[in-house]
Amino acid sequence: MTGTLRVEATGETVGEAKWNALRELELLAPSLDKAAVVFEVLRDGDSGLPGAAPVPARVAAALAGPPPAAASPSTQPRESAEAERLRRLLERVTAALGLRCRIEVAEDEAALTGTCVGDDLGRLIGRRGQTLDALQLLAGAILQRGGERRRQVVVDAAGYRERRRRLLEGLALRAAREVLASGNRVELEPMSASDRRLVHAYLEHRAGVATASEGVEPDRRVVLEPA
Repeated sequence: MTGTLRVEATGETVGEAKWNALRELELLAPSLDKAAVVFEVLRDGDSGLPGAAPVPARVAAALAGPPPAAASPSTQPRESAEAERLRRLLERVTAALGLRCRIEVAEDEAALTGTCVGDDLGRLIGRRGQTLDALQLLAGAILQRGGERRRQVVVDAAGYRERRRRLLEGLALRAAREVLASGNRVELEPMSASDRRLVHAYLEHRAGVATASEGVEPDRRVVLEPA
């Protein structure tokens, strides 16, 4: 492994060791692109035999190319404490999953959004976004605990939320047209609570169509009927 910057770190697991190494690199190059970091596993973690001390995992992390120039204090925006906590949570989760990605955090008065940018993030998204939704729920619970402001917490990966929104709106539009043309009710496929909310909101002001959620999780679905 070669690079202008190289550190080694340990942890109980390989994922934790990678995260620790990444934090050390950030101390040396605060503006580094995490997607450019290359890891090498020097030793897998071992819980050890009964009565023996566990052996920690050890990894090396290197940054290819010259270290990025740090932004000046006048141009570098300062993150809130909540934004920094969200960034660190996403960094730990993605490192534990062995995913290489860049974490971007945006915030305003209403919402705090953490986005994982990179390739091959399917494991982080999960089937129909289930893993991503679970991570979002966890992040919201952690950040709102003891927080002064209660803001919506959104976790996204590789633009999944926007793609899913467009897909659901297209599905809802076709179903609404079918209801208007036939006068019959139409049941959509089972969806997560967040997906159902999106469909309800999209069809809320569409004339001639009413929506409701029916069924029991995980088979709860949106039903469209003539208004």
